[in-house]
Amino acid sequence: MEKVRFFNSVRIKFVLIFVLLIFIAMQIMGAYFVSSLEKQLVSNFQSSVKSRIGMLMLTVESEMLKPPTSRTDGDLPLEALLGNALTDYATEDFAEIVVIDQHAVILASSSTENADELVNKKSKDPLVLQVLNSGISNTEGGSNRQNWVFAEPIISSKDGTTIGCLLVYANTGQVYQQVDEISNIMKTGTLISMLITALIGLILAQMITKPIAEMKKQALAMSKGHYNRSARIFGYDEIGQLAMTFNHLSKQLQDAQSTTEAEKRKLSSILTNMSDGVIATDRKGHVILINDPALAMLSKDNEEEAMTKTLTQLLDIENEYTFEDLLTQQEDLTLDYSDRGQKYFLRAQFSTIENESGFVSGLITVLHDTTEHEKIEDERKEFVANVSHELRTPLTTMRSYLEALTDGAIKNEVLSNKFLGVVQGETERMIRMVNDLLNLSRLENGSISLNKEWTDFGRFFNRIIDRFEMSIERGVTFKRDIPNSPAFVEIDRDKVNQVIDNVISNALKYSPDGGQISFRVQILEETIEVSIRDQGMGMPKGNVEKIFKRFYRVDKARSRKLGGTGLGLAIAKEVITAHHGNIFARSIEGVGTTIIFSLPYEVNNGDDWE
Repeated sequence: MEKVRFFNSVRIKFVLIFVLLIFIAMQIMGAYFVSSLEKQLVSNFQSSVKSRIGMLMLTVESEMLKPPTSRTDGDLPLEALLGNALTDYATEDFAEIVVIDQHAVILASSSTENADELVNKKSKDPLVLQVLNSGISNTEGGSNRQNWVFAEPIISSKDGTTIGCLLVYANTGQVYQQVDEISNIMKTGTLISMLITALIGLILAQMITKPIAEMKKQALAMSKGHYNRSARIFGYDEIGQLAMTFNHLSKQLQDAQSTTEAEKRKLSSILTNMSDGVIATDRKGHVILINDPALAMLSKDNEEEAMTKTLTQLLDIENEYTFEDLLTQQEDLTLDYSDRGQKYFLRAQFSTIENESGFVSGLITVLHDTTEHEKIEDERKEFVANVSHELRTPLTTMRSYLEALTDGAIKNEVLSNKFLGVVQGETERMIRMVNDLLNLSRLENGSISLNKEWTDFGRFFNRIIDRFEMSIERGVTFKRDIPNSPAFVEIDRDKVNQVIDNVISNALKYSPDGGQISFRVQILEETIEVSIRDQGMGMPKGNVEKIFKRFYRVDKARSRKLGGTGLGLAIAKEVITAHHGNIFARSIEGVGTTIIFSLPYEVNNGDDWE
């Protein structure tokens, strides 16, 4: 493993490349140089040999052209003369020189060892025969690294005929020995160059790889999320500029990470604090993200519990829908989680998560609590039904009496007056109901402004009670618990008067004969609390909160008989709310009902009026 790491080092690769380049260059240069040098030395040697042989050929020619008659008895034979001439030229450059006549007969040889055996014998050397026949010198034959063999024709200077040839064996061993010595010098130089190159390569590699190693450390630190480290810059060359770019990249990544973390925290804060529930899934439908509102809406204790389920399991719709169905769901789904009369509805909106290629990688589900909306919708339907019923009853009655009048009852004066009185009463009842509806709608929309003025509430309340006490019937008595000290509040007298009238009227309607209605005013720190209690039939506990709804009646038959519209307490609630107060009821079935409302009160205001 260490060996592999060693050769994977950029520094070692750099040095190896340098050494291999030098080695290849030196090999190419050495091969070319040695080859050229060898050719040059051999060529020079051959030229030198040929130039020296030229003098010998003149001597041999002159001896061969002498006629035998011109020789004296004291002269040596031709073979001996030629042998002496060859001996004078037999240096270390010549291994052997042989003189051959035109008939291929060997006349002389410079070799003292083989001279007796060769002289006067016919040569069968193809090179000799070729030269004698062509009269042209030839070097082809048995040349090698030790001998250069060539044959040179001896041309007569008189008639230009070939009278023989010289067969020369030149000793080329020294030439090739010089070439080998020079080749060894080149090899030694190559080795020394490679060692020097390796040393220089190590130095250069250290200079180049040191900043790279520094950037490697920086990259490792960045991979671990540490972006505050900077790579050292050792120069301003390309590598130095790369290091500066790397540091700039690190700074940009640090800023990007900070921005991403900030956006992530912002998104987390938005998901946590938004009122809607958000659920994200992967492409297989498993939940990967859910915020706290979604957990609360789905009644889940913790995020880990939700993350173990698929979206359809979490929404409890796996029997109706698959995850693939939700991916193509265009419209919102209304999820009904109502239980035991407690209404609870959620609306689910689905949006796919797609990457740049359009591949669906998940699903985003947004949950809205639509319980109040559904309740309002139910109330609207109930309101329409109540209005229709409230209008239908008097209209039906009016139609019946009008038909009776049309059928002849109008001729009976007593009966017709009675019927017309009923029709008039029902008409006035419908007018009151319509007026009450208009007033209630205006109060809810805030289109009716309050004409507030400072009022001593105790005196104001007593006057209203006095008015009802003057027309009291059925032996009903009033009991008052109202402070005598002034308590000034800023109210719209007409609107609050309407509230008290409605409450007292209801108390009188439901009070039994000889019953008692109690009135009480309490001055608290910041409010005045007013309570009106009757001794009527009361109402079940579950109906107490409903009496402030439009058209709600505990005893519908009795209410219609007494002429109520079912809107009085609804109007009272809107008036008190517009005064920034609160109104509620307490009731015990068979004992009675108490209506309590409060109005803002400032203690110091009374001093200004005194």
